[in-house]
Amino acid sequence: MSNLAILPIILPLFAGIIVAITNKHTGITRLLTKFFSVVGLAFSIYLAWIVLNGETIVLETGSWMAPYGIVFVADSLAVLIVVTTNIVATACAFYAPHSLPESKEKHYFYAFFFFLISGVSGAFLTGDLFNLFVFFEVLLMASYALIVLGGGREQLRESLKYVLINLLSSVVFVTAVAFLYSVLGTVNMAQIAERIQDVEQQGILTTIGVLLFFVFATKAALFPLYYWMPRSYTVPNPVVSALFGALLTKVGVYSILRVFSLMFVYKIDYTHTLFIWIAALTLIFGIIGALSTNNVKLIIAYNVIPAVGFMMLGIGVLNQEAVSGSVFYLVHDMIIKAALFMIVGVIVYVAGTTDLRKMGGLIHHYPVLGWLLFISALVLAGVPPFSGFIGKLLILQGAVANDVIVVVLIGLLTSLLILYSVMKIFIHGFWGEKDATHVKKSTKGMIGPIAFLIAISIALGIGAEFIYPSVESIATYLLDPEIYIESVLKE
Repeated sequence: MSNLAILPIILPLFAGIIVAITNKHTGITRLLTKFFSVVGLAFSIYLAWIVLNGETIVLETGSWMAPYGIVFVADSLAVLIVVTTNIVATACAFYAPHSLPESKEKHYFYAFFFFLISGVSGAFLTGDLFNLFVFFEVLLMASYALIVLGGGREQLRESLKYVLINLLSSVVFVTAVAFLYSVLGTVNMAQIAERIQDVEQQGILTTIGVLLFFVFATKAALFPLYYWMPRSYTVPNPVVSALFGALLTKVGVYSILRVFSLMFVYKIDYTHTLFIWIAALTLIFGIIGALSTNNVKLIIAYNVIPAVGFMMLGIGVLNQEAVSGSVFYLVHDMIIKAALFMIVGVIVYVAGTTDLRKMGGLIHHYPVLGWLLFISALVLAGVPPFSGFIGKLLILQGAVANDVIVVVLIGLLTSLLILYSVMKIFIHGFWGEKDATHVKKSTKGMIGPIAFLIAISIALGIGAEFIYPSVESIATYLLDPEIYIESVLKE
């Protein structure tokens, strides 16, 4: 049973090797990609069903007991996000053949796609801080290959910025882990959580915590470290943008949630108050960016930032409702961001431009695409009864309970502006007179994966009554570090 914990990492790794071998045969590679993605999704759902209805699965590799060996921990939080990762991956696997030119597919896109999923899943499942760094590097190496796929001038410029920023954060990450090991003598997360309260060198530990937060905040695109992200996420192919927007920043959010609810909880009044105000600034500057551009890709990329701000607010408040809201919102945002990046990819393809001022009347030629965008805007902004509303409501209720009223007001205003920023695409791109000169382009194969993601997002909102008990139990689990420690160290 314990070996199940590593399969979400091994399956995509194995799939990546297989599709690399078949790379020259595009048709076979596409079929294998779809097959392995569906199998990965089915298995992740099975793993989540076991964990959410039972107990945490802990794999001690090589039979070395924790904390001495490498440990993988499939707990309720990790498996929920792994399932969401595989939902996004499956949609991207079916979308990619219709989005990518065959020449780009043959540049080992599908192999790097699976390696990215393997690295992301490993980051969620590892119980070891050093291996969190290792899996960060795995997913980043795959993302480096994906962001330069095609090799355009703009891609190379943005990818250089992307690589340099992530290399800097990786150096800081491994340095912080080394310092933490020198103080505590371990990199196992459960044992760090156990020992950290008894160490007298609290100043050093606080400094290490700040360094780790800098690393995770850079990955998550929090204020003021978000400047590298928006354009880097718009230059690749839409399927790559969907993967990046849905998964990469969420690894940073997950890491903050895990590390600062499990390990660095001894100065909560200081650290988490700081998180709340960083969240507020992230909300403000993210939505300003989304409102300041007429580039449809940039509008969606900038909307990644306020979403991270909402999740960060829940982590900063750190009570039952707020943490439940952050977990729910994390799942919701991964799905809807992937759908939105795919939608704008199709819009740019059919319109032939990213500039809203040069679009109009697309609803006459592509009505299904237009209404999918309309629904996605409502979901993203948190209009009842969609999934965005449930997550935001819980986060803001938790914030009100902690008397963070100013940030609550900022969150409410930001939600309205998020709705406006995406509706701007619908109004300017789809409304207007029918363009008689427009040559309708085929969107065959692109609409299905988008509709799949939006349907799941709608189901999350409508079925919140059935999903919330599991999310609430995850929040209870996160707020009591002893449960995690006992599960891993078996004390």
